[in-house]
Amino acid sequence: MPKAKYDLNDNGKIDADEREIMLEDRRRLMEDADAKRDAQLRMTWFALSGMVLYPFAIVLASWLGLEQASNLLADIAAVYVVAVSGVTAAYFGFTNMGANK
Repeated sequence: MPKAKYDLNDNGKIDADEREIMLEDRRRLMEDADAKRDAQLRMTWFALSGMVLYPFAIVLASWLGLEQASNLLADIAAVYVVAVSGVTAAYFGFTNMGANK
């Protein structure tokens, strides 16, 4: 980060109060990046859990005698799996891209 961004009084050096502002800014950037990674990871786990539990929903609907519901769930299963796979692939792809920087 350019030091000129934090040199608020333009004296060419970072004073103690400007240093505190710089450190606080860096801390917030790290916290935001960490929160973003956590949110992406939770989203991916939620999507993968849904993909694993989806067949059980079809079986449960059939077992409860909801044949039309189980047929509808089975009909959209292929689209659901492709969508969840896309979300998961995007997560891992962007995570790898960020790690390579």
